Amino acid sequence: MKLDGRMVKNKAIYKIIDEENFDLKIIKETTSKYQKIFLKERNLYLIQGDVLIPKLFNKEFSDLIITSPPYNVDIKYNSHKDDISYDEYLEFSEKWMYNCFNWSKPQGRFALNCPLDKNKGGQQSVGADLTNIAKKIGWKYHSTIIWNEGNISKRTAWGSWLSASAPYVIAPIELIIIFYKDQWKKTTGSKISDIKRDEFIEWTNAVWTFNGESKKRIGHPAPFPRELPRRLIKLFSFVGDVVFDPFVGSGTTIIEAVNHNRIGVGLEIDSNYCEVAKKRIQNETIIFNPKLQLMEKLHA
Repeated sequence: MKLDGRMVKNKAIYKIIDEENFDLKIIKETTSKYQKIFLKERNLYLIQGDVLIPKLFNKEFSDLIITSPPYNVDIKYNSHKDDISYDEYLEFSEKWMYNCFNWSKPQGRFALNCPLDKNKGGQQSVGADLTNIAKKIGWKYHSTIIWNEGNISKRTAWGSWLSASAPYVIAPIELIIIFYKDQWKKTTGSKISDIKRDEFIEWTNAVWTFNGESKKRIGHPAPFPRELPRRLIKLFSFVGDVVFDPFVGSGTTIIEAVNHNRIGVGLEIDSNYCEVAKKRIQNETIIFNPKLQLMEKLHA
């Protein structure tokens, strides 16, 4: 397997994250139903917990956060009200992004998947507002990736039809905003990259085009496709880094982290979605499925 221009044996890679009795020891012991380990294996942690609890984790542990928080567009989640006022939504966003800032290592990075804007309940510049909040907290802005998922065919709202009276202008894209904590250049970790030449050239062009994910197939109201965290993990983290998703939902980020030899940590408040994530992780990760591990090695 060729990594970062060097030949590295598979077992050397796994040793980074598979030491005997390995344990991040990041979650505090508690009796609260919203603070417990739901699934734990060699290099993955699925935690049922509330991202709004400041002391849920007892140390800085995250190298890369990848997440897509609720959009406040009235999606019917089990355990989250998704139709609050916009001011309440921004307050909620500030709380969870502040906690994530405190849980990130000094060279930690943060990839935020969010809408460019919204018109349901009034036009709002969501991406710009969340960027301003993140910077207020202390996150430093690095860049923005445009995700073109090509969903304009789903459009039903026009504002005014064939008239200049009140037309809606809607961009069929989402944003992936990249922040960092203290320092952009990574000097810690394994310093082993597994991104290929063609991937690096393509993905550093900040317009990404790939389809979204099927809600029905995954069993979650707002899943993102595996391609999204796969690219972010390979582009912005080293082998062995800790990849964290505070709204892990159906487990997609953990799946890609584990399958790319990182440590995956996922936080999810809803027990039903934890079950969905658990089943997907068990079906789609190399830890539980030896055949997938062989396919990953052959692909590499």
